[in-house]
Order: sequence, then structure tokens, then C-alpha cells
Amino acid sequence: MYGGAVPPCVAFLVLLGGLYPSLAIRSFPVGRGVDGRGDLRFSEAPEYRNGPQCPRRGRYDGGAFDAADSCDASLVHIAMTLDSEYLRGSIAAVHSVLRHASCPENIFFHFVSAEFDPVNPRSLTRLVRSTFPSLNFKVYIFREDTVINLISSSVRQALENPLNYARNYLGDILDPCIGRVIYLDSDVVVVDDVQKLWETPLTGSRAIGAPEYCHANFTKYFTDGFWADPVLSRVFRSREPCYFNTGVMVMDLVRWREGNFRKSIENWMELQKKRRIYELGSLPPFLLVFSGDVESIDHRWNQHGLGGDNVRGSCRSLHPGPVSLLHWSGKGKPWVRLDENRPCPLDHLWEPYDLFKPAAVNTGGLLPGFSSYLA
Repeated sequence: MYGGAVPPCVAFLVLLGGLYPSLAIRSFPVGRGVDGRGDLRFSEAPEYRNGPQCPRRGRYDGGAFDAADSCDASLVHIAMTLDSEYLRGSIAAVHSVLRHASCPENIFFHFVSAEFDPVNPRSLTRLVRSTFPSLNFKVYIFREDTVINLISSSVRQALENPLNYARNYLGDILDPCIGRVIYLDSDVVVVDDVQKLWETPLTGSRAIGAPEYCHANFTKYFTDGFWADPVLSRVFRSREPCYFNTGVMVMDLVRWREGNFRKSIENWMELQKKRRIYELGSLPPFLLVFSGDVESIDHRWNQHGLGGDNVRGSCRSLHPGPVSLLHWSGKGKPWVRLDENRPCPLDHLWEPYDLFKPAAVNTGGLLPGFSSYLA
């Protein structure tokens, strides 16, 4: 890959707590491989280097970046969740971002991991490091008791995973110096330079930007009881709400923190526990708080729904127009369908970014519980 002058940098596993009481503070040393012998579940990705046009970053003694370097103004920040069930998707997503980035060494990933994941954060961190030796990243523990008592049942059990709600807390989890972040779901691949998405302006006081779909039937995201209640439904009275998918968002964390939007989302989740106003997991609270006040981003940055609906996971085709990001939202995931030899046509677009090594699934149990989702 294009070679620049910047040598590989080290990763940091940072489990932060000072900013939010439900996050524990610990740190682990980062090593190569998972079991100490270098055995991997994933092939090592190619080395992606900056071109000469990329902004230069500050460097510390010994040629390595310090943890404080995450505050470097030249960085593009991307937040994703990291868990054993969707790990294969997350690795492919990271690979796709680096492969198409004009300045891959200027990208910093913030991975949020569940406290009680079958694979511990130390192993997840080592696996990411061994797959992407030069990647700039941190891993944060998300304590499930932060949100577990606010989660209601959904149309699909996977949508009830507490980690789906970690995006609500990015303003508390990430360092205060980080004022902007791109949030990506684990079931995406980026086929364009992510710098273009990063540079999206958020006009006025808007805290998030995302592709909007104003032709969608917005009423279906809430119950009849919600719309029949004049007090609840008037939340949209001064707005023109449109559906947007929370799997791809540009977030202004300064405005997010100032507006205390995390608490606004939690308030709607608390109401949902008392009276059912929606059925679909973590999306409706975002719609209630932001819909109608979202910076509209070109649809090319979220060709979503490729996983089918939330029940059957049937095959779907692309929306008309150019494509910068493919998103397998819905029940069907490309790695599962490919392994079961029943792929949808578009699943083959995900396959080139897959670094998983199938032959290693049953060798020595390096990551207990990891292969269970492939069954």
C-alpha cells in the first residue's frame, strides 16, 4: 500500500471511568496475537500508509504515539462497537475504511466493548492489534448496567443487546478533547474515502448528521397509542420528521454534551418502560430527539437495509444512485449467509474485506464463545 514516512504506532486499551460513573478504569498491556504464540483468527491486513498530501501528526520519543495523541486535530475519529458476535463484521468494516482512505494513518478508532462479552477486552484488543498492527485505536468497556434497566423488548432479540445503546453515551465515553466522531455499525463496509464523510458540515446547532429518508412511512416507527396521545405526538409539531438510520452518523460531541442529549434519549426510554410507544430497539428514541433536526447527508453514505427486514432477513438490492457505504442492517448478515452457502448477490461485495480465517475456528479455543455465532 502507499508508503509514507510515518512508522506504525501502538494501540491503547483504555477503560475509562472518570467522565461517567458506569465506566470502569483499567488498562491492559497490548500484545501480538491472542494466545501469546501469534495464532490468529484473522489474517493480518495489508499495511495502509498515508500519501504525501496528508497532514503530519506530532510524534513522541521513540517514534510512537502517546495516548494523548488521540486529541490531535488532524485525526478522523470513528467509533464502533466491538463484540464477539459481530467481530467478523467489525474487522471487515475497519479493513474497508483503511483500504479506501486517503490518509489511513490519520484515522483513530474508538471501540466500545461490552463488560460481559464472552471474549474479554484483553483478547479483543490483541486480536485487533495483530490484525491491524499499525492501527490507532482505544478500547473502552461499556458497563451494561448503564442502560440495561432502560431497555424494552423489541421485534428482534438482537436489538435488545445493551451494546446497541452505547452510541448514546459516546459523549461521556470519549475524551473531552474529541469534538466530532463518525459512528459506524459493525455490519458496514466503506467503499469511498471516509474523509469526505468526516468533512460534512453540521449547520446551525445540529448535533448529528445522517442520510434521511423522508419518503418512508414515519408513523410506523411508533405505536398507535403514541400518535393518539396529543401530548406525546406534539413532540414533532414544530419539526418535519424524517426517518434516518443510526448506523451511520456524524456527531458533534460538543453540541451533544451541551444539549445533554444522552439524558433526552434516556427520558424517552424511561417513558417506553411505563407505556409502550415503539417496538424497534434503540432507533425510536433517536428519532424522537433528533428527527427533523438532522443534517441531511447524501444517501450514498448509507445504502442500508441489505440485511433484509428484522424477521426474514431476505435479499435486497441497492437503492438507486452512487454508493460510498454498504450497510447490512436487518436480520441477515453477509458473513453468516456466505458461510451457510446461501449468500445474497450483494453479500459478495462484502467478501473482499473479510479477513477471517475459517480453518482456525476449531483450533485450541483461542477465543471461547467466538465461533458460536457462526453455527
